[in-house]
Amino acid sequence: MTVLTPQQQSQSSQYGVTLIELMVAMVLGLLVAAGIVTVFSSTSSSNKAQAQLAGLQEEGRFAITRLGTDLRMANGLYCNNSGGAAAVSSSGSLLDHIRAPKVYARKLIGAVGAVSGAFGDVTTAWGGAYPAAPTAPYSMPSFLFMRGYECTLTGCNPLDPTVAGLPAMGTTNGARVKGADVLTVRYVNPSRGWAIGGTGSSLATSGTTGTVASITLNPQTGEPPSTDVSNGDLFMLADCSNAQIFPATASTSIITKITPIANATDGFGVGAANLPTAQLAASAPMVFDVNTDFQTVTYYLKLVSVNNDGNAPFTGALVRRVNGGKSIGARGGSEDELVRGVERLDFRYGVEDASGNTSFLSAADVDSSTNCPPQETDSLTTAGCLWRAVKSIEVSILMDGQVPLYTLSGNDLLYAYSADANPGLLAPGAHAYKPSDQGFPDPLLRREFTALVAVRNFNP
Repeated sequence: MTVLTPQQQSQSSQYGVTLIELMVAMVLGLLVAAGIVTVFSSTSSSNKAQAQLAGLQEEGRFAITRLGTDLRMANGLYCNNSGGAAAVSSSGSLLDHIRAPKVYARKLIGAVGAVSGAFGDVTTAWGGAYPAAPTAPYSMPSFLFMRGYECTLTGCNPLDPTVAGLPAMGTTNGARVKGADVLTVRYVNPSRGWAIGGTGSSLATSGTTGTVASITLNPQTGEPPSTDVSNGDLFMLADCSNAQIFPATASTSIITKITPIANATDGFGVGAANLPTAQLAASAPMVFDVNTDFQTVTYYLKLVSVNNDGNAPFTGALVRRVNGGKSIGARGGSEDELVRGVERLDFRYGVEDASGNTSFLSAADVDSSTNCPPQETDSLTTAGCLWRAVKSIEVSILMDGQVPLYTLSGNDLLYAYSADANPGLLAPGAHAYKPSDQGFPDPLLRREFTALVAVRNFNP
């Protein structure tokens, strides 16, 4: 008989794991692992969506705020922003006139897109639907203070701003976003200019005519250096009642002296009627360099690569273009991306017509209307006259999350955009302007931002 030792008995009682047991254990382990991966993936997708939504909200608020800053300044002319200096009418009553600058210069604007004028982003040259080149001093027309362009997927009204040097619309990197509006406003930079009187700059008059013979710049603390001016620039002499734009020579041999010129090349011929008149010292006059201090600010959307490699996916960037941008060589010109993730940009203009009625119109309607308030003194045209009557501007932008999230469900993709008069939340492909038509992917978070901006320098 064989007798097993205790050690042998212990070893004989140990068995291995069967195949079925191993498979069951593996299946259970896989189920647990799948659950963990699912929870992690869901949490990760949720975190990405929340992070995008937070960034989208912040960028949308910044875009609206930055737009509002410039729109509120539209038409600003030193301190003469609305109404005008009282003048005696034939009946003996005092009447206020429009405070549009009187222009003694031929080169305020040049040909479309040209650099010969003092203003950038001018889309309408003299002639055609607008008046021929002036032959005598005139009031600056309303369409040079503000002008908007209403754009669809195929074109813009009242005309295409591409003629001013902006990119053409398209779906490639660097193109202007299709269906996004464009707006140009002009105003005098409040941080620029030289005060006349006291220990500051001085003004000399000519004989008994009261015209300006010369202006000697003596910059005070906080004023720009006199070296900022260039010979051949246009200058604006302004106070709280009126403004005058004139051509001048700028001598900097010892001190900077601005001398208005009256000739048939830069101005309208020799004579006191073609020279600016001096303001009273008590009216706190200032002189500005029109070529640099009269800001031209244009807003539009540009298609940019999310990964900065020139390839898809693309998003829209809100661009602020100043004084014609850098490309035309204007002093002080710039063109900067303010914020990315902007797909749509629409403007509606609250205007007051000649009857005193206020309504919101598109850019094309404003530009073509002739039901305008009283014209300015020495007016050239009624074309575009309603741009002077814009009291407020409604801004609508559509922001997206920039980076596609392919885990978004159908409800997550729904969004509203009131500028299209949509009835409510719609899928990307159901909107009037589909993101795919503009070069944007569908699986993005999208939110609308709107603001009503009062134009502080409304000039009825």
